[in-house]
Amino acid sequence: MRGVHLSLLTLVPVKVLLLENIHPVAVEILESKGFEVELLTHSLSEAELLDALPGVHLLGIRSHTTLTAKVLDNAPDLLAVGCFCIGTNQVNLDAARDRGIAVFNAPYSNTRSVVELVIGEIIALARRLPEKTQKMHEGVWDKSAKGSHEVRGRTLGIVGYGNIGTQLSNVAEALGFRVIFFDTADRLAHGTARRMRSLDELLAESDVVTLHVDGRPGNAGLFGADQFAKMKPRSLFINASRGMVVDDVALREHIVSGHIAGAALDVFPIEPKAQGDPFESPLRGLDNVILTPHVGGSTQEAQEEIGYFVAGKLASYVGQGSTALSVNLPEVQAPEREASFRVGYLHVNVPGVLAGINSILAEHDVNVVGQYLPTRGAQGYVVTDAAAPLPQVALAQLRESDHTIWLRTWTS
Repeated sequence: MRGVHLSLLTLVPVKVLLLENIHPVAVEILESKGFEVELLTHSLSEAELLDALPGVHLLGIRSHTTLTAKVLDNAPDLLAVGCFCIGTNQVNLDAARDRGIAVFNAPYSNTRSVVELVIGEIIALARRLPEKTQKMHEGVWDKSAKGSHEVRGRTLGIVGYGNIGTQLSNVAEALGFRVIFFDTADRLAHGTARRMRSLDELLAESDVVTLHVDGRPGNAGLFGADQFAKMKPRSLFINASRGMVVDDVALREHIVSGHIAGAALDVFPIEPKAQGDPFESPLRGLDNVILTPHVGGSTQEAQEEIGYFVAGKLASYVGQGSTALSVNLPEVQAPEREASFRVGYLHVNVPGVLAGINSILAEHDVNVVGQYLPTRGAQGYVVTDAAAPLPQVALAQLRESDHTIWLRTWTS
């Protein structure tokens, strides 16, 4: 546990390390708070992170940097991690939680960009544009309607009906698709979309199957030879979710056999770590297969929005103690601090902690202006605003409690 007393306003400067070419707007926001920011264009290996993180208070990453328990154990100064993307499966969230390190992400910011990519890919595959453009580059004029179709009236099967799946549903329906979906969670259907009772039922009806599931371990290997065999003959397949979800070798076999008419993939089980590194896949070289380098959310609009959103969460956490939309700590939407003194207290979630805190405050005649307490699993987080700074003896009592993970203060 990190039983520390830390006044965040004494961190001069707060040191920030941003990896993987995060949008400059994040740098602007964090530097405007007086933070010292270092921006790298690439990810770091575990060994490199072990060397880089001591002295770093805030870390920003995208999908190619993996934060293991070992890395977090060797980051004694780390307060928070910002995942400038949707997924957080590259972070050991349990290890971060146990160490009191907040993790934030951007669950909504690139939704539209992913949806537009998927729509474009479906239309391109339906018209066999990858094959036709390649022939044109080779000097072959192949003006034929064979194998080309409109998407209007086709059935789109969406596997995973979360933020991206539901927005895709809305856009696809406007284009004339009949939309069906399958999700293990209870999701409200948008428009005229229809829920399927099973994945097999969706596969049997869909002209296009598109995956939008998350990176939880249970989704590994979700889509393999059995699932491809159950798809309609000459249907299309899209994966813009996670690479580990799909067996790419099985997909190749079904494309080569002609059972699957075309596919588009933006994610892969193994992806290059840096710009320009070689890319290997069994799907390379196939007609009517679109391969893109994990760019579903890589538009200028999405990256700027992600940079703005996650940097704002990190700044609010450091400056106000707000954990709103943290994926691993109890969430407090702390208001702008008006009182002269604020205490943030992350603790083990056991009965009586709040009563004990307030007993200490009362003992020292502390006038509480506002107090906010949520719990999440094994932890609780109390933010207390007071009219005047707490006496050092009161802070020491809180700091020395067996239930303390960390204690931080803010003073006007």
